[in-house]
Amino acid sequence: MDHIAAAEEQLVSERIRRKLEEVNASAQSQLAPIQDHINFTLQQAYFKCAYECFDRRRKQEEIGNCVERCSAPVLNSQQHFESEMAQFQERMNRSLTVCQDKFEASKLHKNKVDAAKDMESCVNQSIEDTLNTLPHIVQRMKTAFSIRD
Repeated sequence: MDHIAAAEEQLVSERIRRKLEEVNASAQSQLAPIQDHINFTLQQAYFKCAYECFDRRRKQEEIGNCVERCSAPVLNSQQHFESEMAQFQERMNRSLTVCQDKFEASKLHKNKVDAAKDMESCVNQSIEDTLNTLPHIVQRMKTAFSIRD
């Protein structure tokens, strides 16, 4: 019976891994317009602005300050994006940890096959809940970055 439970756990682990790959693909797809905005629109504006800073009539310090001011929108946007994604990842990790804890406790009371199936169900629900927050996060960032659809 132990080898059946081990095989079931292996199958569940593989399905969970595929589900997490789906999350990654979905996140990349939904976040692409925001990353494009930061990497191209804001970067382009930065380089145009910084180019204008280089004027022979300015002192080196003034040029440095000007370039620094030009970089602020890009840096702020990148920091905002990274913060949002870190919070998203942290929420998902916490919910998956709860599933893992439930699985460990369940193994003591149920057979391992049932415990593995319960864990898979918990992970699926957790991932669905997390994915449902992604459009709201994307919209919040689009609003913050003044990105129009």
